Amino acid sequence: MAIKKPTPVQVACIPPLLQGKDCVGNAKTGSGKTVAFALPILQKLSVDPYGLYALVLTPTRELAFQLSEQFVALGSPLNIQTAVIVGGMDMIAQALELKERPHVIIATPGRMVDHMKTSDGEEWNLSRVKFLVLDEADRLLSTTFSPELKYIFEALPKERQTCLFTATMTPSIEALVSAPPRPGKEKPFVYRMPEGVETVETLHQSYLLLPSHIREPYLFHLLCHPPESITHLRRAPPEPTKKSKKKADSTATKKKPVTSAVIGADDPIVQPPPTIIFCARARTVAYLTLVLQSLGIRSTALHSRLTQRERLNSLGLFRASVVPVLVSTDVAARGLDIPDVAMVVNWDLPQEPEEYTHRVGRTARAGRDGVAISFVTEWDEEKVIKIEERIKTKLVEMSMNEEKVLEKLNAVSTAKRLANMELHDSNFGKREEIHKQKLAKRRKFEGKSIEAS
Repeated sequence: MAIKKPTPVQVACIPPLLQGKDCVGNAKTGSGKTVAFALPILQKLSVDPYGLYALVLTPTRELAFQLSEQFVALGSPLNIQTAVIVGGMDMIAQALELKERPHVIIATPGRMVDHMKTSDGEEWNLSRVKFLVLDEADRLLSTTFSPELKYIFEALPKERQTCLFTATMTPSIEALVSAPPRPGKEKPFVYRMPEGVETVETLHQSYLLLPSHIREPYLFHLLCHPPESITHLRRAPPEPTKKSKKKADSTATKKKPVTSAVIGADDPIVQPPPTIIFCARARTVAYLTLVLQSLGIRSTALHSRLTQRERLNSLGLFRASVVPVLVSTDVAARGLDIPDVAMVVNWDLPQEPEEYTHRVGRTARAGRDGVAISFVTEWDEEKVIKIEERIKTKLVEMSMNEEKVLEKLNAVSTAKRLANMELHDSNFGKREEIHKQKLAKRRKFEGKSIEAS
């Protein structure tokens, strides 16, 4: 993994974890928190290797898969066995993995509880777990996950090491830190990142002030003409695999790319450097992805309405440089480590300022340079003030040549129309409505269950 020098959070947290202490680690995104807890777990596992040794809980499925990859990479000399237990995947296959008693389980709380409730407890259980890790602890300790965490904690042994790692110290984490320890336990070791700005120095943060209804042409112009400081970070796509001439001819005649109809074959698009665009809603992600694809920008979507296979495929395409733009909801804002992301664009500003920190932390990782640009509309002034207070840094206003931006207005308008038509034809809004109704029914049922108990 090319680790030459430990980061401050690793220097601080690894020794107390090796000494058997509980630990709370607070550090900026991209500072190596995963290695800080993975190495002590692997070191202790090498002394006494057995199955279901550690349980790592994380709020998102994508982060769970990434953590598993890092455990496997670090633990390859030990032949480490991991199981990723998340929603959207086959439960039977997961149950078989758990039956094999892997050394480390990386799970989202909801799916972990599903398996615990359907297991008889004989083939596997959590009674011998030595390490519990809450990664992105600020999110896990929110009310969203509290019922699942309570259920999991009750099944874990009291004599275990517990690690909490987070980029933001919330009141719930502070309460745990200051609470008196259980009899026979010491207070946890706490590492806090030094007071100061919450984002890294190599991140250049700015905003673009513009009306909400004309964001699309500005986004297109930004992607075609990114800041000069990151243009050298453009990546060439991988070489296409060779296909037979017959197959190639048959595919070519099937459908002409929309790009040529919108932009024109004589006006080629220079692809942007690796960029993540954050949106507030899944529908906005789907819409923007279609707009950009129609304009010739290779892009892919990541949001909660996709199947897990589709989500992993989107991440794979982005990581492999097949597409340079990932359009995502906040599902990609936490923990994901894609080292060469050059730019983060906030299409919608987040509701909570700490989410801004997580989003922009996807770039300028491990000492690299990065750019974060936020689109600020007529409704966002208060959000900007809260963000600046949170990160203790003033965002710099940037400007664009309006004439240059509007040169492609007709093409962008056509792309918007095509995207809206495709969303309408695919019944995306209908699926959203059905999902909301199912969620409301489930919450109503859960409320009745709690009252009955």
